[in-house]
Amino acid sequence: MIDTEKKALRKKIKAIKSEVSFEEKKTRSKNILLKLERNKIFQNAKIVMLYWSMKDEVFTHDFVVKWSSDKKIILPSVAGDNLILKEFTGKDDLVAGDRYDIPEPGCGIFENENEIELIVVPGVAFDKQNNRMGRGKAYYDKLLKSTKAKKIGICFEFQLFENIPYDKYDVKMDLVISE
Repeated sequence: MIDTEKKALRKKIKAIKSEVSFEEKKTRSKNILLKLERNKIFQNAKIVMLYWSMKDEVFTHDFVVKWSSDKKIILPSVAGDNLILKEFTGKDDLVAGDRYDIPEPGCGIFENENEIELIVVPGVAFDKQNNRMGRGKAYYDKLLKSTKAKKIGICFEFQLFENIPYDKYDVKMDLVISE
């Protein structure tokens, strides 16, 4: 039942995203990331895991570059069924990712997962109780279960609901920031 509800919600969000231009997503992303910048958890964190956004997500490319001079920025990379972590050392050091065509740092693996103070998490949908629904592969959930880092989900307004379907494998966010 929950899987059917999740599938339907993913389809609905995909349809909405397809109606919003990339330029509009970039513009709307600025408001979301400004709120993130103003958040005390973000301000106090020295090691932050962000993500290099895909075209349908909150646009993070400029944000990653901007903050990499003040904070140690970690980016995820898909390896098999898991995320591996790599330190962002500059846009010029990004290489084509093996999966999903997402650029990722070409450097070695960041081994000190427990040093990450904040993980900024994308998602397909979130709710007002801080539940998150991802794309269905559980990449983030596996990582989020094993870390003590604070978790902040970021999303467009049309991805935030009163309630979303979730199960025991879905990891709650500490906070969700939207437009």
